[in-house]
Amino acid sequence: MNSPQFGDLSVEHHGHVAIVQMQRPPNNFFDLALIRALADQFDALAADGHTRAIVLAAQGKAFCAGADFAGNGDRDPGSLYAQAIRLFRCPLPVVAAIQGPVIGGGVGLALAADFRVTCPGARFSVNFNRLGIHPGFGLTVTLPRLVGQQQAALLLYTGRRIDGTEAMRIGLADVLVDEADAVRMAALQLAEEIAASAPLAVRDTRASLRRGLADAVADAVQRECACQEVHFVTADFKEGVKAAAERRTPVFTGQPAGDAA
Repeated sequence: MNSPQFGDLSVEHHGHVAIVQMQRPPNNFFDLALIRALADQFDALAADGHTRAIVLAAQGKAFCAGADFAGNGDRDPGSLYAQAIRLFRCPLPVVAAIQGPVIGGGVGLALAADFRVTCPGARFSVNFNRLGIHPGFGLTVTLPRLVGQQQAALLLYTGRRIDGTEAMRIGLADVLVDEADAVRMAALQLAEEIAASAPLAVRDTRASLRRGLADAVADAVQRECACQEVHFVTADFKEGVKAAAERRTPVFTGQPAGDAA
């Protein structure tokens, strides 16, 4: 299939299914530009009169390691999450193909999809608290919705990393295949199965099932952004990012922003 290039994205059409691939290997970090490009592409596919389902995939070994706070990651969460809400409002069903690590905001992106296909070698971690900041990308709504309040709290408070098998067990993933190389094909097959159903009926059924979700995410990100803006200037955030870059356990002090060095 032809693969039109759109900056950090490519699109392949397989009948009524479009594979939208992020192309920022090895980690596929996102920023405002990438999330906006994804939202624009999703909107275009929803309006083309042909596409019935989307596979969200990533080039390389990682699905998405979130925002690159150690480099030039976006520090305007409000603008970024405004674009993320557009992903939740897309009327087409989306299947995320998670072949490797999905970290922090990358999990938020994966949870914007309807379904997640993964493998035992994938690694999931909502590591915001381990970096010294509040979770974002609507995860305070989407994660409990999938795995329950207690399991979500456990994952968010600890930032622990779980593999694809555990993600499947707790409901964070929907399809588990043996190998990373098989993830994309399995995601495509699921999307094709969805696309074989009546498209208007699928859209309306999906809208009923997800009724209020995008609005709930929009409400949640207001608080998430406010908390993140406070945490970004704390000593704990600096320590969390530094410790992550040095692959060591962070030493947090819990000092308010005004006391940050």
